[in-house]
Amino acid sequence: MSGKSIFKSYSGLINLFSRVSDPILIVIAACIAFRLKFSVDISDIQKDYKLLILFVFICSVAIFPLFDLYGSWRGQSLLKQEKSILLSWVSVIFLVIITLFTLKISSGYSRIWLGYWAIIGLLLLLTFRFFIFGFLHSQRRKGKNIRQVIIVGAGDLGRRAMKEAHNSPWMGYRVISIFDDSLDLQGQKLDGCKVVGSLDDVNEYLSNQVIDEVWLALPLRAELRMKKVLNDISLHAVNVKFIPDIFGFTLMRHSLTAIAGLPAVNLSVSPIDGSNRLIKETEDRVLAFIILVLLSPVMFLMAIGVKFSSSGPIFFKQERVSWNGTKFKMFKFRSMPVNDDKNSVWGNAKDKKTTKFGRFLRKTSLDELPQFYNVLKGDMSIVGPRPERSQFVEKFKYEIPGYMQKHMVKAGITGWAQINGWRGDTCLKSRIEHDLFYIENWSIWFDFKIIFLTIFKGFFNKS
Repeated sequence: MSGKSIFKSYSGLINLFSRVSDPILIVIAACIAFRLKFSVDISDIQKDYKLLILFVFICSVAIFPLFDLYGSWRGQSLLKQEKSILLSWVSVIFLVIITLFTLKISSGYSRIWLGYWAIIGLLLLLTFRFFIFGFLHSQRRKGKNIRQVIIVGAGDLGRRAMKEAHNSPWMGYRVISIFDDSLDLQGQKLDGCKVVGSLDDVNEYLSNQVIDEVWLALPLRAELRMKKVLNDISLHAVNVKFIPDIFGFTLMRHSLTAIAGLPAVNLSVSPIDGSNRLIKETEDRVLAFIILVLLSPVMFLMAIGVKFSSSGPIFFKQERVSWNGTKFKMFKFRSMPVNDDKNSVWGNAKDKKTTKFGRFLRKTSLDELPQFYNVLKGDMSIVGPRPERSQFVEKFKYEIPGYMQKHMVKAGITGWAQINGWRGDTCLKSRIEHDLFYIENWSIWFDFKIIFLTIFKGFFNKS
């Protein structure tokens, strides 16, 4: 067996190596942090500190796999791995802090040591990933760890797959031949790769060439031809990947899954599920609590202003629709006279009667501060599509493409649409497009970006 084949055969050991190395690096980081803080030998680490290190070790073993860190590295970018490492390590640290405060033992540990540990641990984990990726890239530049691929199907789907493989050499795929039934394409070169035959020629080609993977890029209507090709491929020990022809659909967070053991493609799913749901719920509740505490003096003054500006309650409550179509009462500081807010007309905000103090609240968006209580209750999220009233949801879902998909996440106080100016009496279709873009590209970092931009763009740019 050649060196190239040996390397390829044992490439899966890299994932096992990283699974073992990550918790070990975390322990090493704890020891380095202890040395920096206390200037004593590692052997002198106190028992309480050793127990905490063991606890973090166990947490990392349990939590890190939830962030897809130990799947196949082929096809993944370094940036994606680094983001996953950052998010998983922050989750572990956050869990440790909550545990220490819950058990009321946080005072027994040095906060400086914990800070050193968090920073050094992150640096070691990120550096480890950086060097592993660098090693893989250097091997692939030498022609090692490369998977030889043929593509069955030279249509738009096949050409797209070939282009991605060609433009992303770090993935370690090399497309060497294409097969298609079109007589017009026989013998032609597509982006430097030749169409060497029809689908009937795949079997003979695999018999005479060393191929690692076959990518099926056929349209859904070619079911019978696909079965024939799969039957031919089954005669050879080669990996087969099917690239589904779903790019013509309106997709959201599409991915692969299984239903009772059967493979399925998610065409439209919520990103806030599983560990993501826990992360976002924690983010929302913690930030909402902190904001309510910090802004309580301001909210107290706002409440006094509402009370003295006109008669009636301080808060305005209105039914809105959130995640999965659930209804809830959304809170705002009242900005209109009593009984002037019971209209059933969408938009026309400038024509609605407001009090003088209410106009100030609306202009600065301070009327929305009570919604952090909705977040604390779990009705809303800090970041997400703005909620709408029930009667308009029923109306818009037939008029605006993809409108109901925005309810696949919790409604938010601010969102991607709002910081891009799509709020108030603006184009609803454009607003929904931005909401769907947020859902499709959701991440914890996207949330923080929107929150940061809201501070500078959201409060005083209300259309």
